[in-house]
Amino acid sequence: MNKNLYFPIALTIAYVGIIVMANRAIQVWGVVEIGFGLMAPAGVFFAGLAFSIRDGLHETSNRNWIISAILIGSIVSFLIEGDYGNTIPGGVIPLAFASGLAFLFSEFADYAVYSPLRKTGKVIALIASNIVGLVLDSILFLYLAFGSLEFLDGQVVAKGYMTILVAIFMILLGKQINKLYNSIVSD
Repeated sequence: MNKNLYFPIALTIAYVGIIVMANRAIQVWGVVEIGFGLMAPAGVFFAGLAFSIRDGLHETSNRNWIISAILIGSIVSFLIEGDYGNTIPGGVIPLAFASGLAFLFSEFADYAVYSPLRKTGKVIALIASNIVGLVLDSILFLYLAFGSLEFLDGQVVAKGYMTILVAIFMILLGKQINKLYNSIVSD
C-alpha cells in the first residue's frame, strides 16, 4: 500500500467513527449537561471532534479525498439515525435528515474557511474554521431536528471545548506529529 495513504485512511476511519459515536450518543444519552448549567444533545462532544479531524484530512490528503470524506460522513450520519420518517415533536424534518444536512453544510463551511487560512497557521485555521463549522452545525441541527435553538449555547460551548483540546494538542505535539507523518511518507 502507498505510504501516502496511511494517514488519510486512518483519519477517514476516525472521521466516520466519530460520526457514528456522535449519533449513537444522542440515541443512548439524549440531552446531557455540559457545564455552566448548559445542556446539549450528548453527541455534541464527538461532533466537535469531527471538524478537527476533517482539518487533519486537509493536511494529509487532497481536495477530492476531503470532499469524498464529507459526503461519506453525511451519508453515514443520515443512515445511522435510522428512523427516517419520524420527526421529533417540534422538529422540522426527521432527525436523520437533520443530522445529515447539518453535517454536510457545516463541514463544507469548515473546509471553505480552513483552506485559505492554513497558510497563516494551522492552529489559527483550525480554531477559525471550527468556530464557523460548529456554529453552523449547531444552528442547522437544532432548528431542523428540534425546531428550536434552545440548546444552542450548550452545543456551541461543548464543541468549543473539543476545539480547544485539539488546539492545545496541536500546539504541544504538532511538531512531533509532523515528524512522524514525514518519516512515514518519505520512507
